Amino acid sequence: MIRTATPADVPVIHALVRDLAEYEKALDEARATEEQLREALFGERPAAYAHIAQDDATGEAVGFALWFLNFSTWRGVHGIYLEDLYVRPEARGGGHGKALLTELARICGERGYERLEWSVLDWNEPSINFYRSLGALPQDEWTVYRLTGGALAELGGGVRA
Repeated sequence: MIRTATPADVPVIHALVRDLAEYEKALDEARATEEQLREALFGERPAAYAHIAQDDATGEAVGFALWFLNFSTWRGVHGIYLEDLYVRPEARGGGHGKALLTELARICGERGYERLEWSVLDWNEPSINFYRSLGALPQDEWTVYRLTGGALAELGGGVRA
């Protein structure tokens, strides 16, 4: 079962984010707090959205998708950028990941969005194979760049929040 996240889900979303960071061997980089997630998802101006995958038998949250809108200047419409998709290892193979992606694809269709995009680590073969099985294609001609920390502050004139 897939449902839209509520403010009561923030602690479980936070825990799942940390589980994902550990799986991706980057737990020390996962510094977001529950309060930051609460504000981003449910504050005055939400910047992101989340869906929860629940176990049908127990009602326990076993996964989540956290996403936000992007915009294509070429298409002239919004799309969804999937920031995180995670299903607990013991619940994998139960259709939760596919159900989460199906819900996001449904939202795209309903709202006229033309893209559903995400990134995956090169070494994450199980996820890559899963995404390919759904018809997703890698964008091999694009390389992601990121500014963070000191480089970001320096480029921004030394301004830090």
